[in-house]
Formats: sequence, structure tokens, C-alpha cells
Amino acid sequence: MQLRFGFIAALSVLSLAGCSSLAINNGSLDYKDAATLAPPQYPEGSVVRPATPLYPAPSVDPLATANAPKLENARGNRFAMPRPEAMQASSNTVQDSTQIGRPQPVVDGNQNPLLKIDGNSATIWQYTLATLSSLNYSIVGQSKNRYEATIKVDQQIYVLRLTSVGSSNNLAVFNADNSFADQEKAADLLAQIYQNWPA
Repeated sequence: MQLRFGFIAALSVLSLAGCSSLAINNGSLDYKDAATLAPPQYPEGSVVRPATPLYPAPSVDPLATANAPKLENARGNRFAMPRPEAMQASSNTVQDSTQIGRPQPVVDGNQNPLLKIDGNSATIWQYTLATLSSLNYSIVGQSKNRYEATIKVDQQIYVLRLTSVGSSNNLAVFNADNSFADQEKAADLLAQIYQNWPA
């Protein structure tokens, strides 16, 4: 009775352990020994449609095969993916959410001048308002739900609008009717903001 129970227990342990822990060859590395087959040969005089392979096998340089990563277990008889490497946290890669870059004068596809600024939109907008204040431009109105301010420059009303694309932001000058402002006047205003930028 005890011998039968011991045999059943050992058989259960082996079946629960599975083949993977025993590292039995399961044929998962047979692709390394695959041979290139010649295209099929048809008897002379037979009518055969031209056959093109759906997934043609690429020709691989032997040097590339020799230097390929070893995707196998420790015994070398089963396919196994390598374990991911632990990530190292670097303090240099983590940026402060309030850190912003220096403005860069650019133009869009229609040659309208813009200021491109990388960083947090809220911080950039605060810097923009501070720059307008240092230039003594009066802010007539400001939008509550987006980064937009109406300013008065030389008795002319302009709208400054900050739009974000990913981590980059563009500051543009518009007329009151939402059309782009005159390119020379917009370039002059953006140049003043660029020169007096506090960051």
C-alpha cells in the first residue's frame, strides 16, 4: 500500500513539475538546423501556374547568424527568451515639470512667425505674461480656459495664443478676428518677447 502511494505521489510531483523544469528537448530550436530547399521541379510539358511564395525566406549572412543572440535555456536544448534587464533610474533623465527651454524663433508653412518653447505650458504662459508686463504692454483680456491673452500694442489689438503639441509649445500672434497678424508686426512683437524672456 505504501509503495503504491509513494509511486502515485512521485508521479504527481513529476507531472506537476512539467517538462519545462526538466528541460526536455521539445524541438523548439530545430529552426537552427533547417536546410534551404530548392524550388519545386515540375515534369516537362506540364502546364503549371507560376508560383510565387507568400513569405519568401530571406537570405541571412552567416556572420549575422554567428553573432545572433542565444535564445535558449542554460542547457541549450530549448528556446527561452532572455529576462529583461533591470532599469536604472537616473536623476538626469527625470526633468522637473516646471522646467522650460529657451524660446526659438521659427516660422510655419505660411511664413507666419512663431516662438517655439519646450516645457510645461502653464509655466511658459506665466513667463509670457511676465514678459508682456516687463514690456509695459497692457493686457486687455485673458481667456479663462486656454492660454490666450488680448493685448494692445501701438493702438492695435492683438491676440497672443500659446498652443501645445506634445512637450513643445508655439506662441503665435493673431488679429482680433483670429487671422494671423501682419508678419512684420508679429515678428517684431515676438522678437521683443524673445529678447526679454526671463528664463
